[in-house]
Amino acid sequence: MFKETALSGQTTFFQKLRSMDYILLVCILILGVISSLAMYATDGGELLYHTKSHVLRFIIFFGMMFVLSFLNIRFWHATGYLFYIIVLGLLIWASLYGITASGSQRWVDLYFINLQPSELMKIAIIVCFAKFYHRAQINQINHFKNLLVPMMILILPILLVVSQPDLGTSILIALSGIIVLWLAGINLKYFIYSGLFLLISMPFVIAFLKPYQKLRILTFFNPDKDPLGAGYQIIQSKIAIGSGGLTGKGFLKGTQGYLEFLPEKHTDFIFTLFSEEHGFIGSLTLLFIYGVIIYRVIDIGKNARSFFGKLFCFGFASSIFVFITVNMSMVLGLLPIVGSPLPIMSYGGSSMLATMIGFSIVMSTKIYQKQLIA
Repeated sequence: MFKETALSGQTTFFQKLRSMDYILLVCILILGVISSLAMYATDGGELLYHTKSHVLRFIIFFGMMFVLSFLNIRFWHATGYLFYIIVLGLLIWASLYGITASGSQRWVDLYFINLQPSELMKIAIIVCFAKFYHRAQINQINHFKNLLVPMMILILPILLVVSQPDLGTSILIALSGIIVLWLAGINLKYFIYSGLFLLISMPFVIAFLKPYQKLRILTFFNPDKDPLGAGYQIIQSKIAIGSGGLTGKGFLKGTQGYLEFLPEKHTDFIFTLFSEEHGFIGSLTLLFIYGVIIYRVIDIGKNARSFFGKLFCFGFASSIFVFITVNMSMVLGLLPIVGSPLPIMSYGGSSMLATMIGFSIVMSTKIYQKQLIA
């Protein structure tokens, strides 16, 4: 079924070790160190719960990513649908019996971690679509079956996540899936038709939003309307980022975060605290590291012989870019506030776990880049 190539079963462990992308590994490690220091800053310069938990999770998940990287790319291809079904099952379990916090029922208690399945779905949908389109002929991409089945695969988890409710994550899952559909070669007209349909249905969609979701949209257009209520978070975020200036106030010298003006600074708003301390230059450095990571993932996909590996790497790189863009645009007031963690930087075990699984598949693609998958 599979064609044997240079990197077959006889390839030694050390040959596989040499085949890894060490630039990508180093960038992930640097990002982990930066995120740990940022988390230390959110705890006011003390080794408190968030810092200890974040560092421990990074060490465990980075080690897991390193080990999983040696799994043959065939394994990820073979289990693509199973991965999706398992995560979908966890989403259903979360909707029925999950842990409720802050008005949302998003988490599943696995004893060693409170898992948020919607974060894993961001990766599962890319793996599933990469497998689905791996063997599809280019002239059959736009056939009805190759359009209907992926849409059903995509819409099901979106509906489950929206019901939790978690509109922001559902949008990110949708974007992850749409990106892969675009990369697979779906005709542009279908995206145009879908965009027009979404635009026309927007007034009806807004009518079904929760009150706090409507308030977020209104606050986005005019945060000063309620500066001590709905607009407080974004106003304080922009003040913190602006006060950082060119070089920042210095590590552990920020004021907005330490004086508790900035809520949720360890999760979705971690970039705000980092920018206040390290300024424009620090923010640019962080963006450069993310840029190198995205470039390396794309380069690995470009050199892969299997279409599955190519499609996953391109889809994963594009999704990372979208997640970073949405998070930073959100804290800068360029987009409404949604639940979009900054990859690896933000506190959250589920988000980091999903990201590391994505990197392990990318690294597997690199190690076994000469293999073809039938």
